[in-house]
Amino acid sequence: MLFQFLKYVKPIWYFNLKSSSIDFQKIASRYLNENEIDENYSSIDYRLKDLIYRKLLIGENFENKGDIVPVNNSICLEDEYLFVGKYFSKFWLFYVFFVRFLTLKPILKELGYLVKALRIPKFNYPRAPQYDVPQAIHSRELVSVIIPTLNRYEYLKDVLCDLESQDYKNFEVIIVDQSIPFKSEFYKNWNLNIKVWHQSVPGLWRARNTAIEASKGSLILLYDDDSRVNTNWISSHLWTLRHFEADISSGISLSQIGARVPEDYKYFKLSDQIDTGNVLLKREIFDDIGLFDLNFEGQRMGDAEFGLRAYLHGYKNISSPIANRIHLKVEVGGLREKGSWDAWRPRRLFDARPIPSVLYYYRKYYGNKLTFFAILRYLPLSFTPYKSKDNKFWMAFSFIMFITLLPFPLMLLTRSWTKSTQLMQNDSF
Repeated sequence: MLFQFLKYVKPIWYFNLKSSSIDFQKIASRYLNENEIDENYSSIDYRLKDLIYRKLLIGENFENKGDIVPVNNSICLEDEYLFVGKYFSKFWLFYVFFVRFLTLKPILKELGYLVKALRIPKFNYPRAPQYDVPQAIHSRELVSVIIPTLNRYEYLKDVLCDLESQDYKNFEVIIVDQSIPFKSEFYKNWNLNIKVWHQSVPGLWRARNTAIEASKGSLILLYDDDSRVNTNWISSHLWTLRHFEADISSGISLSQIGARVPEDYKYFKLSDQIDTGNVLLKREIFDDIGLFDLNFEGQRMGDAEFGLRAYLHGYKNISSPIANRIHLKVEVGGLREKGSWDAWRPRRLFDARPIPSVLYYYRKYYGNKLTFFAILRYLPLSFTPYKSKDNKFWMAFSFIMFITLLPFPLMLLTRSWTKSTQLMQNDSF
């Protein structure tokens, strides 16, 4: 872990774990530019850690080449506070201080570090570099576009229209339709290479696994049934794979509902997620590490788990701002009818919180300690409405509710923990 305080503010992050091919405790010497070093840190080790973290945010093609400079893992609490103050809001500085108090750390001497970090200027994202991206890609590779759908013919019509207009033509479309009633006539007269079948028992991950196994393409492009894309969407994914010599192109999703678009979405960078509504992957990845884990069926985090599995196996995943989609997140239909819109916000008030598969994923890969910090990080704010996740009033209201009704959220958490233990016992990966 680059900074120890990441366990408080960003406990569940791919780069907190070591990949089989990338070691973020080392940085190539050619990255050490004096103009990029932050002299506010007290030691050269923390200046290097800060540089690595910054490169992860704004884009850097990390490779284990050339001379390397080892980064010492010794902890400097003053620099840890500085890091949080620089990259996160002031709220999270007080949060870190509070959590350290709860975990019986001798925080009296840390009060000065907190005050000093409050004066640190917030990191400003620089302008993203411009790339000469071709409007069309010429390739013989067959792309398999996979779309599970449920009761969304109105929106699926726009999806197929967008696919008809793609400037890259060598692709097939595989649709697993779980709608009731199933309308086979809907799929007639499209100028597309479409394969469709009806899946009688709704299931997102089962549908994607079945479609991947039935596909013919050397590249798999996973997509959602409530999205809109530009005509060069497939070409942009293909360009990203080629230009960065990547295995995965993770397109960004611009959501119309929910949290704001993160600042780092505008950079090509090593991705810390896979969004199965917009991602292009080499088929060989599935052949190597397996398909999606069906323990996540009807729940959440199936894509996060697969993405982390690919990262841990050393596959290179690049976040591609040019391969973007508009995610409508419509409330009618869709496979979230069988699950939930958000990992920490179940559909019903008395359901386990968070969704049990969330703790299954956290505990399996990050261990119980980081899972504990993730619970502290997310559970108190989980009573905000999904559409108001970033609203400061609702965040304050949620925290007050959490403290006031503490036995109630703890009861819901206990249910989730118990069910996640059962999922771990059924783990097949």
